Amino acid sequence: MISLDDAPELAPYRDEPAQLPSAAPGKVGLLRLAFEQRGDRTLLTELFRQAPLLAQRALHWDPAMPGMACVFIISTSGGMLQGDRYRLDVSLGESAQVHLTTQAANKIQEMDANYATQLQQITLAEDAYLEYLPEPAIPYRHSRFVTDTRITLPESATVLYAEILQPGRKHHRNGEIFEYDLYSSVVRAARPGGPDLFVEKYVIEPARFDVDRRGVLDDFHVFGNVLLLTSPERARRVAEQLRPTWDDDLPLVAGLNRLPNDAGLSYKVLGLETEPVRAHLRQFWGLARAATVGRAAPPAFSWR
Repeated sequence: MISLDDAPELAPYRDEPAQLPSAAPGKVGLLRLAFEQRGDRTLLTELFRQAPLLAQRALHWDPAMPGMACVFIISTSGGMLQGDRYRLDVSLGESAQVHLTTQAANKIQEMDANYATQLQQITLAEDAYLEYLPEPAIPYRHSRFVTDTRITLPESATVLYAEILQPGRKHHRNGEIFEYDLYSSVVRAARPGGPDLFVEKYVIEPARFDVDRRGVLDDFHVFGNVLLLTSPERARRVAEQLRPTWDDDLPLVAGLNRLPNDAGLSYKVLGLETEPVRAHLRQFWGLARAATVGRAAPPAFSWR
């Protein structure tokens, strides 16, 4: 069971909203998805949804992997509000192949009390393959958001997990660049039954610690973070094709690191705008898919 009771960064934000209290009916979004390989297709065999989280049927639209189940995670609200508590549980059976994404950016609304959370539990069986590539997160002024992701997988399975964090509503009126109160993200990975492989956590509190300094974001605004959890041999094939990037024209920088315990790779991208960062993440996605399942990534949708 994932719990945020021990997250010290939440201590200043335990007050309750003047409207609906935290975790009240309508503020707890639950989504449980289970996938199994049946013949030449992966099927969505279990679906439990509680608004404001929603998913519909699995689609099979990827021409390079026609048997892969593709699912859009949908929010029926206008974004995450103070006191919202979301939970996502995803499980893949043996040899299942799944692409998960969201229908729009995660808009974390302005807050004057409490905080919003998203807990994610992801479990893979042998030889399963998951791409979890949501749209960017946009933290509005004074928003407080914590996400905690737990991934359990055997060495034969692969997870490509990505997130893009924008600085706020950059082009809204006079701009809201780094005016949110808190953005905290942690990803933990483990083998079934142990051992733990790694924990990656970052906490951003712009009012307490400047992010526009060297060693943090410097002059960049958008942060892209990708984790490729796979076997050492597959990770090696991807790493051999990547070199550090420093592009003064965009501007953009990107670099690759190996995760502890032969868990896979970590790829970080910093940019001034979202689309160049997204393009670099797509490039990494293509290399990762080719190295792990021998297929090409699809072209970007022109409407997304």
